[in-house]
Amino acid sequence: MIGGGVAGVSTAFFLAQAGHEVVVIERQSNVAEGASFGNAGTASPTHALPWAAPDMPRKLLSMLFKAQGPVFIKPRWNRPLWRWARHWMEECDIERHRVNTERLYRLGAYNQEIMRELRLQFPFEYERTQGYLQLYRTVAERAAAAPLHAMLAEREVPHRVMDAEEAYLIEPALARSTSLAGALHLPQDDAGNCPLFCKQLRSAAQVIGVNFHFGTEVAAIEPPDIGRTGLSVQLGENRFAVDAVVVAAGAGSQQLLEPMGIKLPFFPVRTYAATASIRNFDDAPLASLADASNRIAITRIGTRVRLAGLAEVGMRSEDLHKGAIRTLLKVGQDWFPDAANYNAATIWSDVLPTLPDGPPVIGPTPVRNLYLNIGHGTASWALAAGAGRILADVISGRQPDIDTEGLGMRRFN
Repeated sequence: MIGGGVAGVSTAFFLAQAGHEVVVIERQSNVAEGASFGNAGTASPTHALPWAAPDMPRKLLSMLFKAQGPVFIKPRWNRPLWRWARHWMEECDIERHRVNTERLYRLGAYNQEIMRELRLQFPFEYERTQGYLQLYRTVAERAAAAPLHAMLAEREVPHRVMDAEEAYLIEPALARSTSLAGALHLPQDDAGNCPLFCKQLRSAAQVIGVNFHFGTEVAAIEPPDIGRTGLSVQLGENRFAVDAVVVAAGAGSQQLLEPMGIKLPFFPVRTYAATASIRNFDDAPLASLADASNRIAITRIGTRVRLAGLAEVGMRSEDLHKGAIRTLLKVGQDWFPDAANYNAATIWSDVLPTLPDGPPVIGPTPVRNLYLNIGHGTASWALAAGAGRILADVISGRQPDIDTEGLGMRRFN
């Protein structure tokens, strides 16, 4: 197993539970120190729905020259960017959006089931809250979400579309000075501290035999060759023969896969998070929310508020985008102005390999005994446990509990 984020740790746990001998190789000093570290904290299937949507191209055009917004694009000539953008535009088609939404929601709902099983099996404490509230600033936003509401009703998912006054009852600290046209409430969705969950799942995995090697980077994966019947991994100057490899290495996955001819339509997108200590608990959120206008999550994580979201596409340097940080902080100040000192927030950022359609890639590759669990984007925690269980079933030769159509790399062929 290559990668110790929430997807990698989940996969390792379920593989060991199925009877496999598992070694996790992680270049950081502990689990969840990469993209999983700044996770929004929201584990709602609704939070995992695709960015490629029918109304997004129009929104993006209006954002190109704005200082604030959910997406920051640097419109320069970049062949890989524009090739990826064309693919993304195709996925914004209403029928493609419907298909991708169904795939992601199917996986997200299964993830909820697996998380419930884990909570029953282990005494995990990871600052969990229950309930998810999606806020609509305008009547138009609320109307645009009608297909989502219809899908939830069709699936008989407990939810309620409510007016502003009802939303204030769910989250009493919401600022009434910010325009609110209504909200979607999902009482059974939850949130919490993703890195803390990863560390506790790591401990559970170690008990059943998983070995973790930290501070170690895989230089290459080598396919079968003359004199070798199986895969091997290169660690520094040493090579180790293995029965199978699972790649769940986030941004480091591409450089491992491309030498073996495995090319997926990833593009690097930078995401941001701001975490502020709560100073007035009566004025802080009780659980997890999302600002639909800016696609930013607002999550109560213990004594902190986390603001997470945004996408910066086409960045050239490691410098943080000041407009992205301002947008994050403004969303917190709009909805919970007295909850925290947002200007003293800790800012986090990372680059995620992002697929144009939205669903991750889970399953086998053309290289025998090489498997993938990558491409979860910003919604990794809303998908990771379910994805890990599915992949463990596939590797073990078992039929997964849910239909995995559209979740593998074959959809890009």
